[in-house]
Amino acid sequence: MKRGIVLFHTTTSALRAEKILQKAGLSVKLIPTPRELSSDCGIALQFELPARDQIEAILIAAGVESEIHVVG
Repeated sequence: MKRGIVLFHTTTSALRAEKILQKAGLSVKLIPTPRELSSDCGIALQFELPARDQIEAILIAAGVESEIHVVG
């Protein structure tokens, strides 16, 4: 099953993004960053693929630096 993963450079950014996205009513979950994707920050956000565009737009508007990947 494919899923979306949002990567961050810092843990602070990951926690901020989680709060912002949950406040917007989106279902996201903090997970350990998959090793095959990055070693920058140990925390990533997982989400359902249909929300990708909305998540990307919200994070850009909030000024949260992130990188979105599709895995699975």
